[in-house]
Amino acid sequence: MVSSGLAAAGYEYVNIDDCWSSKRRGASGEVVADPALFPHGIKPVADHIHKLGLKLGIYTSRGDTTCAGHPGSRGHEAQDAKTWAAWGVGESCCW
Repeated sequence: MVSSGLAAAGYEYVNIDDCWSSKRRGASGEVVADPALFPHGIKPVADHIHKLGLKLGIYTSRGDTTCAGHPGSRGHEAQDAKTWAAWGVGESCCW
């Protein structure tokens, strides 16, 4: 986005869509990044995006699962928001 000029044109968010998480939550109910896709987790991705002057958003669902069957945020809204904040995710998207 930076090298293509999109950031200079006003684009500021990189959004990670559905299927970024594991199919199951962690032992404490926390949402967990898929270790095959993000072996070091989401935080290093967010850190890199922030160094480029961009912001990171992440997809979730307000239901029990996302369209693809990954954990949604229903019943875990506050926990997920705290997790994403700790990772450096500034926005989430629920449909």
